[in-house]
Amino acid sequence: MTRMTGKIVTADNDSAYHDIIGKFRPDLEFYESTYKDLHRHPELSEQEKRTSAIAARHLKSFGFSVHEHIGGYGVVGVLKNGPGPTVLLRADMDALPVLENTGLSYASKKEMKDQYGHTVPVMHACGHDVHTTCLMAAAELLHAARSEWKGTLICLFQPAEEFAVGAQAMVDDGLYSKFGIPKPEIVLGQHVFCLYKAGTVALTAGPVFAAVDGVSIRVFGKGGHGSMPEDCIDPIVTASHIVVRLQSIVSRELQPGKLGVITCGKFQAGTASNIIPDYADLELTVRSYDTKIQKQLLDAIKRIVRAECDASGSPPSPTLTYFSHAPATVNDVDSTKILDTSFATFFEGNAGPFEPIPGSEDFSVLARAINVPSIFWILGGCEPAKWDDANKRGALKEIPINHSAGFAPVIEPTLKTGMDALALAALTFLGH
Repeated sequence: MTRMTGKIVTADNDSAYHDIIGKFRPDLEFYESTYKDLHRHPELSEQEKRTSAIAARHLKSFGFSVHEHIGGYGVVGVLKNGPGPTVLLRADMDALPVLENTGLSYASKKEMKDQYGHTVPVMHACGHDVHTTCLMAAAELLHAARSEWKGTLICLFQPAEEFAVGAQAMVDDGLYSKFGIPKPEIVLGQHVFCLYKAGTVALTAGPVFAAVDGVSIRVFGKGGHGSMPEDCIDPIVTASHIVVRLQSIVSRELQPGKLGVITCGKFQAGTASNIIPDYADLELTVRSYDTKIQKQLLDAIKRIVRAECDASGSPPSPTLTYFSHAPATVNDVDSTKILDTSFATFFEGNAGPFEPIPGSEDFSVLARAINVPSIFWILGGCEPAKWDDANKRGALKEIPINHSAGFAPVIEPTLKTGMDALALAALTFLGH
């Protein structure tokens, strides 16, 4: 039996999912090998050629109608299985310019040219190899379980999440208009974090990830000899004042309790110790949960940059360029309640809520573009004994986090849990 909740069909008997997933769960040896291969061969944003080909080939092998090169290297597989709801599962594929220091036997030693033409080390330091592998496994499980559900399953492998542009690029390239891909009634996804124990999932309604804005700033000065600063205007000093002053925005201008983050992650200037350069470059990441705070932060950044340059007597005005944006990720309340019930029943004591995270995702763009609900949950990745020990000692901060050189999700039970969670979420909203 099924019931209709708005446009979404959900199963009355959540316990039935145990039997379906247990019966059709594939052998994970292949996916463990696939994960190691993806980890060993990461690819930077907008360069996911090999990874996307692996995902596309896998979907084709199970009879999905596959569309490639959407918004760059985006891949979409569509599996139609009679009348019923349309559900989209999403995974991202790109890696980061990080030199891996995990000591794993399958650690990345890869280098690539980044968007600036610089040769950089590349690592899956944010777990997108986990996401890709889990979605590939869930696609096989749901294909095998076609007798247990009705509707249309969409598996989407997204490029360029780390640039916060990949989802929008796919939408702009006609994801829902040009390729005959049906519009989903709900969009679902997950993200692995090693601050959570492997084998667990966490789900919360409402805002869960912050909006992100990238700001590139060029501060101008007057170059000259390092021994004669009186004849120069030093842009490094000006930029340093800017970096320090920006930290006062959150501490002194935001209402206490409101989330705001401004981090300067890039500061580049000069070519030699005895040369005062003509300019200095900064790149900021700005995080917030709501549009009012977002505008307040960006306006304050602009005001401070211009004021510090005026105070230094900088010759030309500074330039501010906004190079990336993704909206806050907000889990639909009603749909999340439904999935929370499925998770609680299936994962028992290994499912619970989580506090909103100031990290950001462009995942919700895929749902916002067509005004449908979306749900995004956390997948635990830390080896259970290691997590228990760190938690007992109050030392969870010792665990390498996302974007660090030591980030290393344990393979199992992470892959199994991630596959199960995606399949369970899809089954929850597909017809039966």
